[in-house]
Amino acid sequence: MKNPADLRQEYTRATLDIDNVDPSPFNQFRKWFEEALSSELLEPNAMIVGTVDSNNQPTQRTVLLKAYDEEGLVFYTNYKSRKAKQISENPHVSLLFPWYGLERQVSITGRAQKISTKESLAYFTSRPFGSRLGAWVSQQSQVISSRSILEMKLREMKEKFKDGKVPLPDFWGGFRVVPTTFEFWQGRKNRLHDRIFYQLKEGNWEISRMSP
Repeated sequence: MKNPADLRQEYTRATLDIDNVDPSPFNQFRKWFEEALSSELLEPNAMIVGTVDSNNQPTQRTVLLKAYDEEGLVFYTNYKSRKAKQISENPHVSLLFPWYGLERQVSITGRAQKISTKESLAYFTSRPFGSRLGAWVSQQSQVISSRSILEMKLREMKEKFKDGKVPLPDFWGGFRVVPTTFEFWQGRKNRLHDRIFYQLKEGNWEISRMSP
């Protein structure tokens, strides 16, 4: 069996200098995201969302980024899910984009807030038929006795909405994470990685280099 302590990977693909990053973290994110897209990484929009519950217990899960601009980054979920309940208790969240193929990571912290029903509906109607049905089928994060329950419920939803018109569930929609920090991490040799940190202070983004 391979010992994890023996695994080694030198990072040599790129560098990241504070003098060359964009003054806006959103523009810098856009640049890196477009490079991740063009590099054909698996699920480049996959991001790990970290939340904290009322007992200060953190949890993480992978979701998919579905929109971003200078207002924030948007993902969708069941509003009765564990993550949504934790966000209602504590809106401070973290995001992590693990672009291993590019030897990069982007980590973001900020506050999550529900988006409008209009925005959620616009995205929901763009989803494939099966995905729209899935939103109705799954009582996300609830205990179930077997997968057959999901499959039975899916058959019911297919029959109920066989005309193809699937309404937006009132328990389903989006969250927008409004960032307060960004960290752009570029792997380097000898574990001396480049870390450029943006922090929002009094409406302005301050940029600094952090030690690896």
